[in-house]
Amino acid sequence: MLEKLPDAVGHALRHRRAGLDQIAMQQSGLRQGLGVLTVTSAAFIDHGPIPLPYTADGEGVSPPLQWHGVPPNAQSLLLMVEDADTPAAHPFVHAIVVDLQPGDGSLSEGALTSPGHEGDPALHQGRHSLLRQGWLAPDPPPGHGIHRYAFQLFALNARPAFGDAPGRDAAMEAIREHAIAAGCLIGTYERPDGSIKVGGTSLADIAAGTPGAEPIEPLPG
Repeated sequence: MLEKLPDAVGHALRHRRAGLDQIAMQQSGLRQGLGVLTVTSAAFIDHGPIPLPYTADGEGVSPPLQWHGVPPNAQSLLLMVEDADTPAAHPFVHAIVVDLQPGDGSLSEGALTSPGHEGDPALHQGRHSLLRQGWLAPDPPPGHGIHRYAFQLFALNARPAFGDAPGRDAAMEAIREHAIAAGCLIGTYERPDGSIKVGGTSLADIAAGTPGAEPIEPLPG
């Protein structure tokens, strides 16, 4: 969707970002002594790039996730994925899943609903920032730089009564009242700046593998 934005827009907004201090884990007033969950993915490492198939430039399916360290008194889990570098006052929500079974577990690739993919019908999926249920694939403006996507998992000591498609407000209320452990995995994604030319070819064309586009030699260091 945002891939068609002029690169000048990304440049103009380059220093406008919500910030990691605005994501759910930082804004929910979590108590000291909270348990720590370990969240990982078989598709990317923490603070590493999210592979193309899981973004708006690929198939746009949700990535696989795994977690462990859930406290034995947890009654449910809640997942929220946010873009900390959205050029706005608040992070963009890319997914919410509530009522996940307590205990160590995982979500398989494509488990969340996305265009052309039904996902797992057993999951209770909330609304992302475009007000639809499921996975909103990373879609940063060209030229805006690296975006950090926070895959945040919360263990709750209750099973709150959520509506059919809960949004961020409902999720935040549940986190503030019931979170007993939390963990976060950061994945990154960046759209190349198509306005920068290398030998007459744009970086965007090189990244996309456009015929005739020569690879860039890495800079020293």
